[in-house]
Amino acid sequence: MRILLVEDSPKLSAFLDRALRQRGYAVDLCADGAQADSLLSTEQYDGLVLDLSLPSMDGLEVLKRLRDRGARTPVLVLTARGELEDRVHGLRLGADDYLPKPFALTELEARLQAIMRRSAGVATPTVRLGPLSYNSSSREFMLGSERLALRPKEHAVLEALLARSGQAVSKAQLYEHVFSIDATTSSDVVEIYIHRLRKQLHSSGVHIVTRRGLGYALEAG
Repeated sequence: MRILLVEDSPKLSAFLDRALRQRGYAVDLCADGAQADSLLSTEQYDGLVLDLSLPSMDGLEVLKRLRDRGARTPVLVLTARGELEDRVHGLRLGADDYLPKPFALTELEARLQAIMRRSAGVATPTVRLGPLSYNSSSREFMLGSERLALRPKEHAVLEALLARSGQAVSKAQLYEHVFSIDATTSSDVVEIYIHRLRKQLHSSGVHIVTRRGLGYALEAG
């Protein structure tokens, strides 16, 4: 999952960046409202964690512009403002959830996962394809009764493929899903993760097929 984290506190931003990356997210960092607005107008994100008190442009204006462009990116508003009026204003502008500071990291991740599930139209945290299942709350893949031991980037690629099971996902889309904007590696690295995943899924009844000119698709049967 690729996340944009907009937070102007260097200490909190660094902490959340490190914690989310350790959990397998690709994170782009931003501390400025105008820069966040620019990124959101050109990049695709699976989720947005947005502070309200930002330099250059207030977080509520960033949110308003995002929704005015028709973007449906799930938004978790993260702020020290705890008054009811601010919460209501943010929700009316299109925020999906609201988390006042201070907060527990586990709660932030749970809320972030919940709004991303709702955005994808998934009612429960578990998604299945044949013997393969994924629980977005525990962030675990299971193949039958066995837990799949995946490296973070492999996990992110399989998560993206499962979310669109049966559909072709291009190498470029997988790369954008897995890597943050400051990544310097080539998109060809995606082929390495596909190769590793195919070995993990071998003889399971779930396989990754190559659709020439289109990308990769996760299928069962």
